[in-house]
Amino acid sequence: MAGLQVLSGGAPFFHCPKGPMILGEAPIYRASDSTLHWVDCLADPCELYILRVDPDTGDAIPSSLRILELEDSVTVQFFRKNVPGSYIAAYYQGVCFLDEETGKMEIVKEIIPTSKRDELRFNDGGIDAKGRFWLAEIDKVAMAYGPNQLPVSYGRPKGKLWRYDPDGSLHEMLDGGVVCGNGLGWSPDNKTFYFHDSVAMVVYAFDFDLESGNISNKRLLIDRRDSFGEPDGMVVDTEGNLWIAMFDSNRVMVFSPQGVHLKDITFTARNPACTTWGGKNWDIIFLASGKWRGKREIVGDEGGHMFKFKPGDARGQAKYEFAG
Repeated sequence: MAGLQVLSGGAPFFHCPKGPMILGEAPIYRASDSTLHWVDCLADPCELYILRVDPDTGDAIPSSLRILELEDSVTVQFFRKNVPGSYIAAYYQGVCFLDEETGKMEIVKEIIPTSKRDELRFNDGGIDAKGRFWLAEIDKVAMAYGPNQLPVSYGRPKGKLWRYDPDGSLHEMLDGGVVCGNGLGWSPDNKTFYFHDSVAMVVYAFDFDLESGNISNKRLLIDRRDSFGEPDGMVVDTEGNLWIAMFDSNRVMVFSPQGVHLKDITFTARNPACTTWGGKNWDIIFLASGKWRGKREIVGDEGGHMFKFKPGDARGQAKYEFAG
């Protein structure tokens, strides 16, 4: 795009002490103690990181890091509003609670049967303004074809989108059609729901009814199939702009609510994965990334560590917490 503003987000602000993560995901920020929480979802065992950061600058507080080993792969987690020290999370097969002190996992709802672990798994998720947990699947077989490479002969991808409510009820929101569900988010007025399919390289928008939790009127908002970058984790700012971590692109791309590409922030990581707003004014974007796993080396790649960027002209808000 001619004239597109491109800003430098720079190098990692925090290098993971064990070396680069395989795939850093799901950063969330807690203002009460200025801590950043994220996972390396592909580590074996999966690891949960908890790091104190300076609320003004976002800089890491030395010697504050805790790393917990988890019993299964967890790809996204959020705080529980009424249960301090506990997260709701998407683990490989469904919904679980996690204990912040021990990492102990309590299975709440198994959705994908064990017999399907080779075919499906959970990936990204979100919490809406009513405290409901949304979680999206990956069709592992379809994903193996690569970004935008699924042959027509494969048929409809099998990944689904679910909503788990505070009352314990489970709702199927999309009955398939998803290769790699990612980047769930809502507009500031709670009238639009955003949902990415990273491997299909597209971003969809839906009408969203906050009271019922229903979605409708699916439409294509951003199409990257003829360009580059796989739309991954996302945050929305107070103006409604989408800040999308673009996997395999070294950047976070910013789009208007109408899908217009506004600007890019580049980082020294080929694989940016997921973002969150943080800091005492919610004006810092924290970015988790994955290490480069391609066959050819990328000189200077620092993926697998944590990055931050202070836009100066934009801010967000805390991610909602699960109400159950």
